Amino acid sequence: MDHAAHHTRTAHDRAAHETPADQGGRRPGGATWGAAAKATLHCLTGCAIGEILGMVIGTALMWGNVATMILAIALAFVFGYSFTLFAVRKAGLDFKAAVKVALAADTVSIVVMELVDNGIIALVPGAMDAHLSDTLFWASLLGGFVIAFLLTTPVNKWMIGRGMGHAVVHAYH
Repeated sequence: MDHAAHHTRTAHDRAAHETPADQGGRRPGGATWGAAAKATLHCLTGCAIGEILGMVIGTALMWGNVATMILAIALAFVFGYSFTLFAVRKAGLDFKAAVKVALAADTVSIVVMELVDNGIIALVPGAMDAHLSDTLFWASLLGGFVIAFLLTTPVNKWMIGRGMGHAVVHAYH
């Protein structure tokens, strides 16, 4: 028996042990701005739906600022996670595994987005006391989303480049 064959690695063997490239030929760690923007937009969509719904409900019910903001933040997390949860469940993961993926993929992104967005709303004079019919209400809310997107995208790029955050979800797409 020729034992030398067992110690010589072919190019095929080396390729099998390297980190696989994604469909675009990129290796993990080389996150693009486009991938980061897409991940941030995905997260922002869920957060925005929850946040707007919470602000509308709290404002319509004439709740105080703190209660309205708590509801908006809670719904932002619920909707933000649910988008990812739905996608990975559709890909075949069981519920428990899907929850773990959603938490790993979206937690940091949602936290950054909510801190920025709600911080802006809290800092804009009169925004917390504005009514649904006021331009200030919508301008501060939507402006907060734009700034949150701009500040969260680099965070997502950094995380995806290290195999964290939304990179976890790509294994199930």
